[in-house]
This record gives sequence, structure tokens and C-alpha cells, in this order.
Amino acid sequence: MTILSEVLIGVVALIHLYIVWMEMFAWESRGPKVFSSLPKELFGPTKAMAANQGLYNGFLAAGLIWSLMIADAEWQVTIALFFLLCVAVAGLYGAISVTKKTLYVQTIPAVLAVVSLFL
Repeated sequence: MTILSEVLIGVVALIHLYIVWMEMFAWESRGPKVFSSLPKELFGPTKAMAANQGLYNGFLAAGLIWSLMIADAEWQVTIALFFLLCVAVAGLYGAISVTKKTLYVQTIPAVLAVVSLFL
């Protein structure tokens, strides 16, 4: 795996660690700023649901970080590819169902990292 791939995977992992923090611990304070199109009164009642989403984003970040620690090159790329594709699909779904901003925050960085794996 190239240094470029490792950096891009690291960036995607960091993005997801931020999402974990926001959705699990700062949903009512940071969430309304990130999802400004949603009514502010929605954030309190959806706190547990957002925390659950945050946990799933944590699994994506953990998988990406794990891929950076694998010694076998073929296995490393395979694991990275799996988690990056999961992120890209989740980003596409988020762009369709929540906000188009998700496309830029999640999908594009993940796709760039996938492309870098094949360079």
C-alpha cells in the first residue's frame, strides 16, 4: 500500500472518528450546526438514535485503522477496500436521504482512497 493510500485511509478514519464524537457525545450541541436543515427540537428526541449511528461509524473507523496495521499487503488492501466501500455506500445513502454534503464529506474521500489503492 502506498503512502498516499495510507494517508487517505487515515483521513477517512479521522472523519469517521469525528462523526462518532459528534453523534455519540455532541449530538445536541454540534448536531444542529452540522445538520442545520433539521429543526433544532429534533435533536433531543433523536439522541439515542444518533448515538447508535455514531457507534456504526466507529466500526467503520476501527476497520480502516485496522487495515493500516495489517502486515500482509494483499490482506491489508482487501480489508481497506471493504471498509472504504462501506463508507462510500453509506455516504451515497446519506447524500440521498439526509444531505448532499455527505457526498463530499464521506463518499468522495472514500472513493479517492479506493482509487489510490489501485495506483
